[in-house]
Amino acid sequence: MNKKKILAISGSIQSNSVNKSIIKYITGSFDQEVMFDIYNQLDKLPHFNPDLDKDDPPEIIQNLRQQIDNADAVLICTPEYVFSLPGVLKNLIDWNVSSPVLINKPIGLIVAAASGQKAMESLDLILSTVQAIIVGKLIVNGAKGKIEKNGVIQDQKTQLQINAFMSQFIKRI
Repeated sequence: MNKKKILAISGSIQSNSVNKSIIKYITGSFDQEVMFDIYNQLDKLPHFNPDLDKDDPPEIIQNLRQQIDNADAVLICTPEYVFSLPGVLKNLIDWNVSSPVLINKPIGLIVAAASGQKAMESLDLILSTVQAIIVGKLIVNGAKGKIEKNGVIQDQKTQLQINAFMSQFIKRI
């Protein structure tokens, strides 16, 4: 039986991002169950421009769409900036509005932030609008004190929450 493939996207481009650390933890902990592809071009995407999104969009956009299309599911782990999602993550989603790659694509959402509720609400609305299927949600409140940049989860409760989330997410894809 072939392993399912998950495209993991951090909504942060910060070098010592807690969200990147969570993805590192997840990919190291669940790599026996699924295959992971980590998207690391978020900071290289051009600003969304509908004029460029015609028959021949930029190569980086074509590659992004191919990665999403090749994945059985997408895992997004993001911070919350000013009660919303980061602009770079919204930009990634915007580039895929005119493409069918997100339609019916299973998505798992983790928001790791001080609060996280508003970013989760924004993602829920946006991804539902593009007809993605949100199959799991987790908010990690107060994430900075719970997770080290090397992917070590300091807080046992947080580790258990992430493990439970991922187990359910993998079952649903």
